[in-house]
Amino acid sequence: MEESILLQSQSLDFSFIALFLKATFTVKVVMLVLIFSSFWSWAIIIQKITDYRKSKREKKVFLDEFWSGGSLEELYNEKRDDPKGACEQIFCAAMDEWQRSSDGDGKLIDGVQSRLERAMYVVLDRWNEKLSSGLYFLATVGSVAPFVGLFGTVWGIKNAFQEIAIQESSNLAVVAPGIAEALLATALGLLAAIPAVVFYNKLSGDSQKIINGVEEFSEEFSVIISRHIDMNRNHKE
Repeated sequence: MEESILLQSQSLDFSFIALFLKATFTVKVVMLVLIFSSFWSWAIIIQKITDYRKSKREKKVFLDEFWSGGSLEELYNEKRDDPKGACEQIFCAAMDEWQRSSDGDGKLIDGVQSRLERAMYVVLDRWNEKLSSGLYFLATVGSVAPFVGLFGTVWGIKNAFQEIAIQESSNLAVVAPGIAEALLATALGLLAAIPAVVFYNKLSGDSQKIINGVEEFSEEFSVIISRHIDMNRNHKE
C-alpha cells in the first residue's frame, strides 16, 4: 500500500506547465492575470528607466547650453523647431509667449510675466503627468497581486478538499496536486507584487527628482525673465 502511494507520488508532474494545465478554470484565470500583470509591470519598469535616463541626459545638455552665457534669443532660435526634454520645452514655451507679447517697437504687453509663468507651468504639468504615467499600475499590482494570488490559493485548496471527498482518500497522490496548484498561485502573486513595489518606490523617487530639477529651472528662468521685463520697462521710460 505504502509502496503504491510512493510510486503514484513519484509519477506526478509538478512542473509549472503541468500544474497550470491541471488547474481549474478559475485558478487558470488567476494565474494568467498575475502573469500578464508581471510582464506588463516589467515593460513599464524598463520603459520608465529608459525615459528617465533620457530626460536626465537631455536636461544636462540643455542646462549646459543655457548657462554657458550665450544669447537667449540665439538659443531659442536654435531650439524652437524641435525642443527636446522638459527644460527645453519650458524655455521655448516661455520664449514663444515673450515673442507674442512684444509689439513692433519692442514694447511688452502688460501681464506678460503671468502669461509666461502659466505657459511654463502648462509644460511642467504635462511632463509631470508623462513621467508619472504607468507608476499607478505598478502601485496597483504591488498592492492587489498578493490578494489575487491568495484567492487562487484558497480556491486551489478548496478543490483539493473536494478531491479528497470524491476519492475518499487523503493520500499524498490525491492531496499534492491541489496543494501545489494553490501554492503556485500564491508564488505568482508574490512574483508580480514584489518587483512592482520595489520599482514603484524607486521610480517615484526618480520622477520626483526630475520634476524638482525642472521646477528649479523654471523658477530660475522666471527670475531672469522678470529682470528682463523690468529692464525693458525702465528703458522705455
